[in-house]
Amino acid sequence: MTQPSLLIDRLNWRYATKKMDPTKSVPAEKVERILEAARLAPTSSGLQPYEIVVVSDPAVRERIKPAAWNQAQITDGSHLLVFAAWDNYTPERINHMFDLTNEVRGFKNEGWENYRQMLLSTYPQRDAEVNYQHAARQAYIGVGAALIAAAFEEVDATPMEGFSPDAVDEILGLRARGLRSVVIVPLGYRQEDGDWLVKLQKVRRPRDAFITEV
Repeated sequence: MTQPSLLIDRLNWRYATKKMDPTKSVPAEKVERILEAARLAPTSSGLQPYEIVVVSDPAVRERIKPAAWNQAQITDGSHLLVFAAWDNYTPERINHMFDLTNEVRGFKNEGWENYRQMLLSTYPQRDAEVNYQHAARQAYIGVGAALIAAAFEEVDATPMEGFSPDAVDEILGLRARGLRSVVIVPLGYRQEDGDWLVKLQKVRRPRDAFITEV
């Protein structure tokens, strides 16, 4: 029999919260642990081709809200995480991550340097939109890590694609930084009164319809 798991319990607890309590704020230490989980998430070639903008300023979140179908969680939550992917892979960005790896590890590896050259001869030559889409898929890995970490911290988090990336990019000045918004995630605490989803049972396909073992 499978042993009880705190993480699985928390994942069963979480849901896409529809109503957050505007009087409650997520403590800074919990936000930091959620962000750290996203920072530690794996990415292709270790390039980390995205950044996270943490929007806690109520005025800025009020400006973002109309660009996100006026979803209340954006302003009722205490923090809004904006996952923004690189708009392109450039030699400068690739070299920065490889140089950082060499600096942190304190040595150069021939195989690693050969891999650098392979990426430099491949990624920057591709269409910018192809590269952005690849970077956006890496950002989703970070989103998943953040959602799991939030559940573990008993913080409600609602991932949203329902927003205008162009508008959010404009509000936050992302394009000037070579970034494009991918997903936004409000953080807060559920307000059970007024949230139609909170008491409903979680629905997922059963294991045998979801997992195939070979």
